[in-house]
Amino acid sequence: MNIVTINASNYGSTGRIMLAIAERARSAGHTVYTVCPDSRDNRRKDVDGQVLIGSRISRNLHRCAARLTGLHGCFSYMATRRLIRLMKRTSTELVHLHNLHSWYLHLPTLFRFIKKHGIRVVWTLHDCWAFTGHCPYYDIAACDKWQTACASCPQYRLYPQSFVDNSRMMYHKKKRWFTGVKDMTLVTPSRWLADQVAESFLKTYPVRVIHNGIDRSVFRPTPSDLRERYGLENKRVLLGVAFDWGERKGLDVCIELSRRLPDDYRIVLVGTSDAVDRQLPDNILSIHRTHDRAELAAWYTTADLFINPTREDNFPTVNLESLACGTPGITFRTGGSPECFDGSCGVVVEKNDIDAMEREILRVCEERPFTAEACVAFAKRFDQNDKFIEYVDLYEDKA
Repeated sequence: MNIVTINASNYGSTGRIMLAIAERARSAGHTVYTVCPDSRDNRRKDVDGQVLIGSRISRNLHRCAARLTGLHGCFSYMATRRLIRLMKRTSTELVHLHNLHSWYLHLPTLFRFIKKHGIRVVWTLHDCWAFTGHCPYYDIAACDKWQTACASCPQYRLYPQSFVDNSRMMYHKKKRWFTGVKDMTLVTPSRWLADQVAESFLKTYPVRVIHNGIDRSVFRPTPSDLRERYGLENKRVLLGVAFDWGERKGLDVCIELSRRLPDDYRIVLVGTSDAVDRQLPDNILSIHRTHDRAELAAWYTTADLFINPTREDNFPTVNLESLACGTPGITFRTGGSPECFDGSCGVVVEKNDIDAMEREILRVCEERPFTAEACVAFAKRFDQNDKFIEYVDLYEDKA
């Protein structure tokens, strides 16, 4: 089968997922092209079947036009035509879509071609953007307008940033673009997102839940000298990992917990920046982003408890990475985050209930109700190789 996969990048979490699924499909005998916008970060020599479309100039023009007009996915026409020529030349039979937001595609042209030629589609929704008038998430805004028709968007100045609110028009454009595809299966990494889709204008399409997987060859119990190196001996280490620390990821919650917890507790945040550092009290250890996953596994292993006070999320794999390293976790009941734990390996408290999170942190660290063995056993359910095989099986279904 000739397959084209499309994503906003070939790095980061969604990029790694796209490339790994493509490699698994190739090993099953399929021809796969991985498509993403041309950028300095996306230009990688180690990527098989790589196709870069557009240019940095065209993407910047698209970004500027989208911000000025509030119309996203309405530019990059020539880049999208080149993508379509590739699909014609390779006789593409299946398109696997990932993140389409990021100013690199002319979406009406792409979906018009898909509909006209009856191309089969698998679309992995990594967030909620596909069925809203603007935003990837709406939990913090407590907005449910997407269930009927978006308008007066409270988040239009946030990603994907706009200077004007055109959410009503974008809602109807997306509905027109994304419905009417003859054969499309939506994949959600969480049951939570599948339930959201069922309330949206995409509800007529079949939905398959395939959880994000983790690389258990990397994320496993990893002894290290991190406690000695950072002066954490005799401390109860609480670890948080994110790559966009802010209100959405619960940075303020971590700061508040650092004020409340006893002196023998120490919060360590990985994925911070200079801007985040300026907000942190002295008793929070800040570790800037690391591209060394083995070091990240060592941090997970070092921690007594993984804390994830996320307020908006689909299916955060950081929860699972921690479990795979033998460390239990605690999270807010939001999005698909609770699906990463059961009673053997973690705790879920109500969103924004800092009092409950504080109580559970103290209980778990003092009573030790979860064993490393139970955490690792639960994480085995999410081995990435098993998840990638599920995608290939989906490709081959009805092929």
